[in-house]
Amino acid sequence: MPEFRTIDAGAARIRVATEGKGPLVLMVHGFPESWYSWRHQLGPIAAAGYTAAAMDVRGYGGSSRFPEVADYRMEALVADILGVGAALSPGQPFTLIGHDWGAPQVWNTALLHPDRIAAVAALSVPFYGAPEFSFDDVIKRVFDERDRFFYQSYFREPGRAEAALEADLRRFLAGFYYSISGDAKEGDWKLGLPSSATLMDSLTVPETMPGWMTRADLDYYEAEFRASGLFGPISRYRNHTRDFEFLSPFRGRTIAQPACFVAGDKDPAFNGFGMVTDPIGKMRPAVPNLETAVVLPGCGHWTQQERPAEVNAALVPWLTSLKGRVV
Repeated sequence: MPEFRTIDAGAARIRVATEGKGPLVLMVHGFPESWYSWRHQLGPIAAAGYTAAAMDVRGYGGSSRFPEVADYRMEALVADILGVGAALSPGQPFTLIGHDWGAPQVWNTALLHPDRIAAVAALSVPFYGAPEFSFDDVIKRVFDERDRFFYQSYFREPGRAEAALEADLRRFLAGFYYSISGDAKEGDWKLGLPSSATLMDSLTVPETMPGWMTRADLDYYEAEFRASGLFGPISRYRNHTRDFEFLSPFRGRTIAQPACFVAGDKDPAFNGFGMVTDPIGKMRPAVPNLETAVVLPGCGHWTQQERPAEVNAALVPWLTSLKGRVV
């Protein structure tokens, strides 16, 4: 097991799991996840000569929880990452790796603070630059105005999704993890439902979880969310317009640091829910030093948990290549 620390990151106290010694590699998880999502990466990255660290994002696990939706805006999350980095790598730039919502967090931290971030890697979610419009507007145009269910619309009203999903937390987690994994069959994630549907209507809960998610893994996640609740995690989706306004001044800026990207070809977040035909090609103008880009056939959304060996085979050589260059 890694060593756990609770770090004063400034505005929040952030729980971090660490292993190894050397330059800092800080991993940032997505929804609905935890530091535990990086359990297969901590050891190999530490063995490669790094301080491998995986944090609980604010609102999750052992990190601070806050009462307002705006407390979960991108600006605050970037500040938490920088605060953790300052504590674990004082005076030295560090490397970031993020997955799902953690990917926009690390991309934007690298974009806004090139003096602090030496290199950046992301799983699942590409980076195309500071947004030209709020994703709220996309959701309304593509889904709401067509009476089509979309889970982020379902999350919009504070308290509604929390009450429904916390009532049977394990069923929600099992359905969400399975339905957008590489193991899901066509139709297990139900598309085309009317906007009056619920999230659970769109998911399939399997009798047995895939091998990459053991009963013990699901037990851990369930216990974490029983302790933290879902308000903070879901509130990330309620900040699209705040994030758009915060990032607008940086439109046109590129990420100059060395970068790595890994995704599964069955991951809806990789291709923008079917709206982007060549995500990696579209990334390159915004991330000109994208040095490693790997797409894993048959892999779904939970990249580093579904395919830990292949993800580590991409990340560790790339991290090793940074030594003597940036860290």
